[in-house]
Amino acid sequence: MKKLGLKAISVILAVSLIMGGFSAVGASAAGDIGDTLTHVGVSMLGGIIKGLLGGICAVVPESSKVKKLSEKTTENFYEGTEDMLAEPSEGAKWSLGYAKASLVPDDILEKGTEYYLGGFLTLDNGMNNKIEEVIDDMQIRCIAVSDGSGRGVTVFANVDCIGFCNGDIKTVRQYVEDMNTGIDFNAINISSTHCHSCIDTQGLWTNTFKKVLGNIFKSYIPGAKLERGVNTEWLDWACHVMAETIKKAATDMSEGSMTYAVKTLNPDYFNNKNRKSCTSLCSDMSRFVFTPDDSSVKPTMLVNIAAHPDVVGLATSDKQDNGRQLSGDYVYYMGKTIEGSGYNFMFVNGAIAGIYYGRGLTNDDVPMDRRYEQAVRYGTEMGNIALNLTSTYDEISAKADWETIRKESEGNDGYTLWFEDWTPVTERALEPVLNIKIREVKLPVNNPLMKLVGKIDLTCYQVYKEGLSDYYMFSEVGYCEMGDVKIAMVPGELVQDIMYGGGSLTAEGSFKGEDYGLPSIREIFGDDTICFGLCNDAIGYIVPDNDYSLGIVDDHYQELISLGDHVASAVTTGLMEIAEEIK
Repeated sequence: MKKLGLKAISVILAVSLIMGGFSAVGASAAGDIGDTLTHVGVSMLGGIIKGLLGGICAVVPESSKVKKLSEKTTENFYEGTEDMLAEPSEGAKWSLGYAKASLVPDDILEKGTEYYLGGFLTLDNGMNNKIEEVIDDMQIRCIAVSDGSGRGVTVFANVDCIGFCNGDIKTVRQYVEDMNTGIDFNAINISSTHCHSCIDTQGLWTNTFKKVLGNIFKSYIPGAKLERGVNTEWLDWACHVMAETIKKAATDMSEGSMTYAVKTLNPDYFNNKNRKSCTSLCSDMSRFVFTPDDSSVKPTMLVNIAAHPDVVGLATSDKQDNGRQLSGDYVYYMGKTIEGSGYNFMFVNGAIAGIYYGRGLTNDDVPMDRRYEQAVRYGTEMGNIALNLTSTYDEISAKADWETIRKESEGNDGYTLWFEDWTPVTERALEPVLNIKIREVKLPVNNPLMKLVGKIDLTCYQVYKEGLSDYYMFSEVGYCEMGDVKIAMVPGELVQDIMYGGGSLTAEGSFKGEDYGLPSIREIFGDDTICFGLCNDAIGYIVPDNDYSLGIVDDHYQELISLGDHVASAVTTGLMEIAEEIK
């Protein structure tokens, strides 16, 4: 029996590799003739990887958590506002409440506890990112907003973490409902900063190999309990803290006014370093400011840019940092700067697939012993920029710490003054209209690695099966209007071309040599639409269907952490359906 099993595995692997290789070569034929050899090589590598992973996945039994598609039910889901207002209700005013809390447990550094950073598992950190030092904090920040129309309260919460799964978000929503606040919520939206140096909230960066191999072995034993990748006791505690934070924000709202400003920053602050087929690079900073009528209440600033907070979690070659330091990365220091000027701080990341923060303009060739100091400088500069979007050069200069600037710039040719040649932008008042629509989307899972993760219950992904081998997940997409500002809400790391349009949506610029066939999100909703990324789920990279390759190399590593090659079109189609509904 054992030999038969091994033979079966060998046959499956061999067939998968052969079929994968043939299908990959066929796909490569559409590419530019000048890149044929590279293209074919990457395609065949993709076929080999898909075959290997597919072969392993095929012989691993499913956990009891995998459900039949026919058993799908919808719980703890908010559709948004019933109608879409074109103008404010009579006498309406904005109301907003704010709250934040730490998600760092008291026992994080105690001997015998298991807390791992989510984001990196590399040879540089010894394939072990168990937390050894706490540099600053891991937080949830939350705003509850109402436009005074009587259509309910909208929540936007943001968590310092690599990603927060929809299943865990629904748990938080349930905990909020269990509190019986009496508040009519039309939406509870939870996004993540995608920070690579906070506690792993998804279960992919813990004692990964041990748990994966253990769960694969246990999957053959009837009734055996599989081990989640995350620290489940901490995660449940964190979900309760998040629910309490949402309640606090929603029960302490003040009336006031809302303004909006957006400025295109120097593109060198951002770095599209590993998705060369993506030709878009959005360097905009968007800023909402709520000013309460009551002067004793702090104003709240929400900032939206698009950049991975990924610096602190990396190990350094000189071993000064081993990549096991907990930090909120640049987002924490942006918040510290903005809060130091008297505001509550809220952050939402944008379309960040392949987009990292460019540190050249902020590092300024200033010596730094610790890696987190780079996050301090970037976050501080982003915070200062956010505070001064509408300020003139003279106004900024009058408040600047010129003594420090002189010390750092003296004899330093690499030093750049962030407000040099500064041009302010105009801030506009937003009328009290908050429209929001959220829709469930069905996502096909055809990446065998993600199938395997779902099969062995390592993460909180709820996987559904139809027929013999078709797997699906359900996630959420959304569209929001705050005044005249349009916001697309997407559940993962979106390739910017999908948002703004770009080369990888075309046949000439894509891996498969085909057109994407669908409009960009800005074509759907308008040229000034902004993106709230990793919102209400963290499904990994959202890559254009026509530019998808599991070959990993040649700037296609994102596909390995993607549900498959039809996720982008499913997300885009869901947003198109919302657009059609609200016409």
